[in-house]
Formats: sequence, C-alpha cells, structure tokens
Amino acid sequence: MLRLFVGLSLPDGVIARLAMLCAGVPGAKWTAPENMHITLRFIGEVEEDQAEEIDHLLAGIEAEPLTLALMGLGTFGEGAKAHTLWAGVAPSPALAHLHAKVESACVRAGLAPEGRKFTPHVTLARMNHPHPTRLQSFIQGNNLFAAGPFTIEHFALFESKLGKGGAVYIPQVEYSLVPGT
Repeated sequence: MLRLFVGLSLPDGVIARLAMLCAGVPGAKWTAPENMHITLRFIGEVEEDQAEEIDHLLAGIEAEPLTLALMGLGTFGEGAKAHTLWAGVAPSPALAHLHAKVESACVRAGLAPEGRKFTPHVTLARMNHPHPTRLQSFIQGNNLFAAGPFTIEHFALFESKLGKGGAVYIPQVEYSLVPGT
C-alpha cells in the first residue's frame, strides 16, 4: 500500500518566508520546511496498481503554469477546537481549474469524490486544543503575511511515508504545466 496525495511544491524563497512564521503558538507541531506544499487532492492508501492508474491519468492533464500568491493566516476548527493553522492561497481561477482536473482524474481512477470544499492553503502547524487567546493573537499579529507572486511549473504525485518524527513527503512523479495548453 502507498499513501499518496497530489500537490504543488513551493519555491525555496516562499518556504523560507513561511518557516519564519513557525513559532509562537504553544503546543503547535510545526510543519518541517521540506514538507510545506499546497495539496490539490489527498488520495490516501492505495494499492500499487491503482497508483499506476492514478499516475497515468494525472500524466494526461494539460494545464498552464500557475502564478500564485500566499496571503493571510487561518485555521481549520475554531478556538480550542482549532486543529490546523495555515497560510492561505490568494484566489486563482487557474488553480481551481487544475484542482478540478486532478479531482476528475482521481475519480476516473476509482477514488470516491472528495467531499470537502477545496480550500487551497499551506499547513503551518497541527494543534491539539490550542490556547484560543494565544492562537488568535498569533493570527492577528501575522495576518498581513503575504508571499508572491510566484510561478508553479509542475504538480506532483507525492508519497507520504510515516515515521518516528512524523510524515515525510516524497515526490514520486512530477507533471509539467505547459504554456499554451
């Protein structure tokens, strides 16, 4: 079994800017800089033959390079129930279009449709019952965060390997985004 997701790698300069945010929330488990990315579709555990079919269908996606920007911070969950701290991605019709193509490919490969609304973001930290006032202060103090614009020229099929120190994300296949497609 392989644990997979489809995502976008970020430029080193953007990762460095994000990494500077990763402190100041007690109890937060900060994302390692090398694991920072934008998820297009979480796949989960699949057999190798299904992974090959997913790869084949993703390889057939035609889309143009993306110009993206990050802006603002937020959480999934609220107050003491917040579980994920993230940096947002500025609205991008091209990103939404690529996401729809990736979702379609995954469904054609036999995966169930994603039930959650696509909210593009970069996960900064996972949390378990954070102190709501400290978390809110952190978000308010950093909510003007912005990075970009930057260009993304490929998306990737990543494998998520679980280990003692947490997950490590390894790009398995990269798919080019080609101008004029």
